[in-house]
Amino acid sequence: MSSLLSRNSNLSLSHEQIQLLEEAPFKLESFSSQLKKLGHFPLKPTEIDILQINMGKMCNQTCRHCHVDAGPDRKEIMSLETLEQCLEIIKNNNISTVDLTGGAPEMNPHFRWFVEQLSPLGVKTIDRCNLTIITANPKYNDLPQFLAQHNVEVVSSLPHYSQNHTDRQRGNGVFEKSIKALRMLNEVGYAKEGNDLKLNLVYNPVGCFLPGNQKSLEQEFKKRLRMDFGIEFNQLFCITNMPISRYLEYLIESGNYESYMSTLVNAFNPSVVKGVMCRNTLSIGWDGYIYDCDFNQMLDLKVESSAAQHVSDFDLNLLTQRHIRLGQHCYACTAGSGSSCGGETL
Repeated sequence: MSSLLSRNSNLSLSHEQIQLLEEAPFKLESFSSQLKKLGHFPLKPTEIDILQINMGKMCNQTCRHCHVDAGPDRKEIMSLETLEQCLEIIKNNNISTVDLTGGAPEMNPHFRWFVEQLSPLGVKTIDRCNLTIITANPKYNDLPQFLAQHNVEVVSSLPHYSQNHTDRQRGNGVFEKSIKALRMLNEVGYAKEGNDLKLNLVYNPVGCFLPGNQKSLEQEFKKRLRMDFGIEFNQLFCITNMPISRYLEYLIESGNYESYMSTLVNAFNPSVVKGVMCRNTLSIGWDGYIYDCDFNQMLDLKVESSAAQHVSDFDLNLLTQRHIRLGQHCYACTAGSGSSCGGETL
C-alpha cells in the first residue's frame, strides 16, 4: 500500500489519501453516520471568528508527523496579494483570532509586514512557530523580540521534554535548538509572571496512540522543563496525530494504519462533537482557497461549492450557512477528550 504514496506528488497524494480513508479495506463506521445518529448531520458552523492562515509549506524541518508535508524543498508561499485580501477580510468581519501557520510561517517574506498590519486591529495573533527557525539563520534571531513587540502568542511543537523522544519525531538536533529558542522567548518576557506574552507548547504522540491527559502532561512538562532547563511556558496543547499526509505514510509503512484508525473510531466521544474547531474556524490555504479546517486543506477538500471558495470572493453569510465537509480523518478530532489546534476540547 505504501507504493501508492509519493511525497513528491502532492495533489495525487491527497486524492489517494482520501481513497484510503474513505474506502478502508476493513470495516469502519463512517464518521457521517455517527453524526446522523447524534442528530448533528449535516455539521454546520456556529460562528466564524477564527482565521487560520497557512502562509506557505516551506519549512526548515521535515517532521515525521507533519500533516502538511512541509519541508525545505517546498516552494508554495502565500503572495502579498492574497495576504492583503486576508487583511481586508479581517478588517471587515468579526474575526477575533488570526492563527498563522505553515510550514514555518516566518519563512514567508511578508510575515513581518502582515503581523505589523494585524497589530493595531486588536485581533489575537498566533504564530505557530517550530522554535528551531529562531536559531536556524541569523535573520530570524530577533524573532522573539519582534513577536513580543506585537504581542503575538507563540504556539510551538515540543513532542517531549527529553531529547530522545523529540529528535525521534522531528529530527536530530531539534531538541537542543528548541530549548535554546524557548530560553530566548523567556528572556524577552514570554510566559513570565506578570507578563501577558503567551507561550504555549504542542504535544503530539511519538507513536501510534492517543495523547494522554492534557492537564497531567502539562504538569509533567512544566516540572521537567523548569527543573532541567529553567524554562517556563503557559499551557500544553495535546493534539491527536491526524492520519493524513506524512503521518499516514508512516502508519501504512509501519503496518499500523488499520489499528490506529480502529483506535480513533473506538475512542469516538459524542460529547466533543459540538466543540470541534471547524465550527468556528476557517482555514485559508497558501493560494487563498478556503477550507473547513487545516486537515481538509491538506486533503484538497475545499469548502462546499455553494460557499465562497476563495478569499477573493469571501462571503461570511454563505460560509456561515455551509455544510462542513467530513471524512474518516474527522475521527481524530473527536477521539477521547477531543483534539483541536488549541488542544483538548473538553
